[in-house]
Amino acid sequence: MVRVRGAQENNLRSVDVDIPRDAIVAFTGISGSGKSSLAFGTIYAEAQKRYFESVAPYARRLISQGHNPKVEAITGLPPAVALQQRRGTASSRSTVGTLTTLSNSMRMLFSRGGTYPADAAPGSLDSDAFSPNTAAGACRECSGLGIAHTVTEESLVPDPNLSIRDGAIAAWPGAWQGKNLRDILIHLGYDVDVPWRKLPKKDRDWILFTEEQPVVTITPQRDRVAKPYKGRFWSARSYVLHTLADSGSAKMRERVLEYMVSGPCPVCGGAGLRPEALAVTFAGRNIAELNGATLGELAEIIRPTAELKEAGTASRSAASNEDTEVAVTITRDLLSRLEILISLGLGYLSLSRATPTLSPGEMQRLRIATQLRSGLFGVVYVLDEPSAGLHPADAEPLLAVLQELKEAGNSVFVVEHNMDVVRRAEWIVDVGPQAGDGGGTVLYSGPVDGLAEVTESATRPFLFGEAEETKPARRRAERWLSLKGISRHNLHELDADIPLGVLTAVTGVSGSGKSTLVSQVLAEAVGTQVNGAPPEEDDDAGAGGDDPRVQVRSINGLEHLDRLVKVDQRPIGRTPRSNLATYTGLFDAVRKLYAGTDEARARGYTAGRFSFNVTGGRCETCQGEGFLAVELLFLPGTYGPCPQCHGARYNQETLEITYRGKSIADVLAMRVETATEFLSDVPAAVRSLNTLLDVGLGYLRLGQPATELSGGEAQRIKLATELQRARRGHTLYLLDEPTTGLHPQDVQLLLAQLNRLVDAGNTVVVVEHSMNVVASADWVIDMGPAGGDDGGRIICAGTADEVAACEASRTAPYLAAALKRL
Repeated sequence: MVRVRGAQENNLRSVDVDIPRDAIVAFTGISGSGKSSLAFGTIYAEAQKRYFESVAPYARRLISQGHNPKVEAITGLPPAVALQQRRGTASSRSTVGTLTTLSNSMRMLFSRGGTYPADAAPGSLDSDAFSPNTAAGACRECSGLGIAHTVTEESLVPDPNLSIRDGAIAAWPGAWQGKNLRDILIHLGYDVDVPWRKLPKKDRDWILFTEEQPVVTITPQRDRVAKPYKGRFWSARSYVLHTLADSGSAKMRERVLEYMVSGPCPVCGGAGLRPEALAVTFAGRNIAELNGATLGELAEIIRPTAELKEAGTASRSAASNEDTEVAVTITRDLLSRLEILISLGLGYLSLSRATPTLSPGEMQRLRIATQLRSGLFGVVYVLDEPSAGLHPADAEPLLAVLQELKEAGNSVFVVEHNMDVVRRAEWIVDVGPQAGDGGGTVLYSGPVDGLAEVTESATRPFLFGEAEETKPARRRAERWLSLKGISRHNLHELDADIPLGVLTAVTGVSGSGKSTLVSQVLAEAVGTQVNGAPPEEDDDAGAGGDDPRVQVRSINGLEHLDRLVKVDQRPIGRTPRSNLATYTGLFDAVRKLYAGTDEARARGYTAGRFSFNVTGGRCETCQGEGFLAVELLFLPGTYGPCPQCHGARYNQETLEITYRGKSIADVLAMRVETATEFLSDVPAAVRSLNTLLDVGLGYLRLGQPATELSGGEAQRIKLATELQRARRGHTLYLLDEPTTGLHPQDVQLLLAQLNRLVDAGNTVVVVEHSMNVVASADWVIDMGPAGGDDGGRIICAGTADEVAACEASRTAPYLAAALKRL
C-alpha cells in the first residue's frame, strides 16, 4: 500500500488514505474536488522530490525541479512517472518522430543501412545528415523547415496589363519613393509606358529580382524646378525583403507581407534536407518519403527487412547495406515500436506530422506508447485523463495498454472522468463531495463496487447508471449553412450542411477530420465572411508550416449569421497578472465599488487606485504580484508570500478601504460561490458571477492566476463571458471538445448553458466524444470511417436516433447505448 498521511495540498483537508500498489486505481470526483491535488500534487510530487534528493547537488541545479508537497508523510511509495495532458510544443520542428524518438532510429537506418547512389563519395553519411534540425542536414535554402517564403512575378505584379507608370509593380512603395524608382528605370532605358506583359522576360526579371543596386543621376519628372539627384535602384524583391527585415513600421511590414508567397522549398521539395541525404534510399524510398508515410504503411515497408533470417555484415564501403545485420537490428526495433503505436489506434499518423497539429489525446497516447516500450518495472504511472480526446472506440485499446502496464509489474493511478474507464479499475479513490472549499475530502477508497454505498458521492449515480437524465426535445432547423467542395488535410471535396438555430454535435474516431471541419474550416472560412477576419489562432496554430489554407468552393446561408465565436481552450492569459476577475470584466465593477466608498472618495482614490497592475495602490515590493520567487541552488525553487503585503498585492493605504468589512484583497481571495453572495447588490458583478456558477466554476477564486487554470476551465470561463453578453442571436458558436476535463455532473451543467445559447436564437456546433452530449444534440454529424487518409468523410448525418441506427458508423453502438440511458 501507498500510505498518505496529512495531505494538505491546495484544498485537501489533512487527507489520510491508503492506495494499493500493483493495481489500476481511478481517482474520481467533480472538477476542483482535489483529486489531481492528491494524485499529482501530492503523490507524484513527493516521488519526484525523493528522486531529486538522490541526485548530486550540482546536477540538481541543471534540472527543473517541482514543488515540495504539503503532506506529513507518505510510505510505501515507489518511483513515479507522470503523463499529464499537455499541448503540442509550438514548433514545426517537433514531430511525431522526434517526440517518440523514432526519427533517431530512422536516421541511423539510412546512415548505416541505406542504399547510396553510385556516384556518392566513399563512406556513409553521419546520421545527423538525415536530420533537418542539424547544421549537417538542414537544407541551405529553407534552413530545414521545408517551407520557402519568397516572392513571384505574379505576387509582385498582380495586373500585367498595367504599365510601370500606371503602377504595375504593386509591391513598390507609393508616393515619392515609387516615382523615384520609376525615374531610375527611365534613366536606365526601360520603357515604363507599355503594358508589363509586353516587356521582354529578361527585363521583367531584372526589374523584379536583381540584386544589383545601381546609383544614377536623374532629373525628376515633376511640375516644379527640376533638381538632379543621385538615386539608388531596388528591385521589387529586394525592397520587399529589406522592408520585412529592417523596417520599424509594422504597417509597412504588413503591407509588403501581402506580396510574399509560401510554399514547398524549391531546392528540397519540402523535405528540409540536403540533396546528398535525399539521394540515399531504403526499400526504394528516401527518408522524407518514409517519414511522410503513415505508421501503418511504414511498418509494412520495413517488415521484410526486420523478418530476414540471414543477414550479411555491414560495410561502410558497400553501396547498399539493406540486407545486413545492422539494418535487420534497427528495423526490428523500429517495427516493435511502431506496432505499439498502431495498436493504440495511431496508425494513421506519420513521423513527419508536426506536434502542434496533434490533439491532447493523440499526444497522450504517444507518450504512453513511449513508456510502454521502456519496460520499466515497479513504477507508479500517474496519468491525467488518458481517455481525453478519444472516441469510445479508440478508448478500448487504451484500456488494454493500461492493463499491460499493470501486468508488467507497475501501479497505474488514473485521474479520470470517463465512467467506462473507471469501471475497469480495481480500486477507486473518490474525492469530494463538492469543489473548492466544499471538497478536499476522500469520501471513499476501496473496490469500485463499494462506492455504491456512499450516498454523498457525486460520482456514484453516474458510475452505476442512477443519474437522472431526461430526453431532450429535439429542435428542428429551418435554415442551413451549406459548404461545398471543402479541401483541407484529409477533407477532399467534402460537402457539409450545418443546421442553424440548433445544437449540432460532430463526432467520429480520432483523426477522422472533426476538428479540421469545425475548428479550422468553419472558423476560418465562415469567420472571414461573417466577422471580416478569422478568429485569432493559438501561438502554435499552423506551426506545422505545411498546412494549406482552407479551400471551400462555395458557402450558402451566411446571410443568417451576424457573428462567429470560437470558444477554445487557449489560456485566458499567459502571466499570473491575468486572472478570472480581470478576464470576465467583473473586477472593473469591484474596483468602482471600492472607489465609491465614503473613505475612498474622502482620500481622492479613483478606480485606478485599486488595480494591482499599476503604481499607486499596489505593493511596490512585489509589484502587485503578491509573492516573491525564492531561488535555491540545491533544492527546488519556491515562491513565498511578499514580506511587505503578505500576499495581498496592495499597499497598506489601499487595504484600509473596506466594503462590508472586507478589503479588495479579501474579495480577490474569495471563491466565485462566496463572492456571489457578498456582491449580491452589485448587478454588474453578479451577472458575471452567476454565469460562472452556471458553467460549474463556483470553486475558482476571483484572483486565481490564469496560469493555474486548465484548458477546460479556460474554455468555460470564455463561455461564461459570452453568456453574460446581451442576447443578440444569430451567432455561430464553435467549441472543440468542451467536456474535456469535466466530471459527468459538470457536463450536465455545461450542456444546460449550451442549450441556453441555442434558445436565445444562436447556433452551437461542438466537436465531441462524450456520448451523453451527442445523445442530447439536435443534430449529429458522424465522420470517418477511420483516421487519417481513411477518414475525412461524413458517414451519416441526422438526429441522434438516426445516426445510432447507421450500420456504417463506428459511433452508432456507443450512441445507441447512451440513448437508452435517457
